[in-house]
Formats: sequence, structure tokens, C-alpha cells
Amino acid sequence: MNVVLVGLPGSGKGTQGAQFARRHGIPKISTGDMLRDAVARGTALGREVASTLDAGGLVPDDMIIRVVDARLQQADAMAGFVLDGFPRTLPQAVALDGLLEGRGAPVVIYLEVSPDVILDRILSRRICESCGQADTGAPTTEYCASCGGGFVKRADDHVDVVRRRVVAYVENTAPLVEWYRDGPTFRAIDGNQPLTDVARAFDAAVFDCMKSGHPPFR
Repeated sequence: MNVVLVGLPGSGKGTQGAQFARRHGIPKISTGDMLRDAVARGTALGREVASTLDAGGLVPDDMIIRVVDARLQQADAMAGFVLDGFPRTLPQAVALDGLLEGRGAPVVIYLEVSPDVILDRILSRRICESCGQADTGAPTTEYCASCGGGFVKRADDHVDVVRRRVVAYVENTAPLVEWYRDGPTFRAIDGNQPLTDVARAFDAAVFDCMKSGHPPFR
């Protein structure tokens, strides 16, 4: 069960990916979370990418491919995973095909959300400072339901950075939709729906692809 999530920043990839992963007992692998953790811990990788992340840019392909390759080799990812934030460029998509050789084609889920909804979501969202889970947005929510941690605003969730991230997406990541669209394991989901409806559509799309027994499409 190898799942790749594609969509604009703020489209719900983190929330839906985490919930799907918990429901099906597979890890959610977020390149953004891994990079932000590296920055927070002051690792060599973190020092190298800190300025790029602060500016809302994309980490170089070769660097992020190495990070993902190492993560996919870990034992917990062998039975499947949800990838959030990778691939973001066509070279990364080509590299992922190679990383998954012998493990089956990924199911690619595209969360379609209107750009104006994206901006509102990002500027109002909070994440758990302990596990990174996104706040559901409920007015009475104070602590993360997953781990009990407190919610904080992400450092890069500010209007200028968000706009740059959206521009970077359009220039680099939107072509992925066209790259994957004609494949039999691609599904687009309306991400403007309520969270529970998106979750049901997510499950249905993944299992529709799996039960169809489609071979890899490249």
C-alpha cells in the first residue's frame, strides 16, 4: 500500500495522510516534517536547508531524494507508506519510480482545493508541537488528540511565505499532476469537502486502485 499525496500547500495532505496511515497501520512519511525536525535539531542537513525552508523554496532534488531513499529502506515502510511532500518535481517523480522498483506502483492521490481556500487554511492553521499533527480547526480544540501536545503556528505559515510556496508549487509541482494523471493508479479528490468526506473518498480511491490490480504505469 504505497500512497503518494499531491496538492497545494494547505490542501490537507498532512491531515488526511496522517489519518489514513493510522487507520491502516503504515507510516506517514512527510519530507517537510523530516526537514523541519533536522533544522530544529541543528543537524548538518538542517543547517543546509534552513534558509531555503524559511524562504518557502524547494530543497534541491538530489538532497531530498537521498533523504526519502533512506527513509523508505526502514523496516516500518516495507509494508507500505503514505508520502506527503515527495515527489514535488518531475525529477523526483522519476527517482521515486526507481526507489520503488519491485515494490509496486504508488497510488497517487491529488487533493484538489481552491487557491483562496488554501490561503485561509494556511494562515489560520496550527500544528502540534510534539507530533506535527494539524489542528482540526474546532474552536474548542486546545490539545492534540493524538499525543496531548499543545498547538503552535508553523514558522513558515505567514502570508508572504505562503504565496512563495504556492508559486513554487505551480512552477514545479503542478506538472506532476499531468505526469501522473493518465496513469491507472491516479485519483483526484475534491479537497474542499468536509474532512470526513475527504477521508472516505481517500480510502475509496486507494482501494479502488488496489483491487483493480493495475500494473505499474511506467
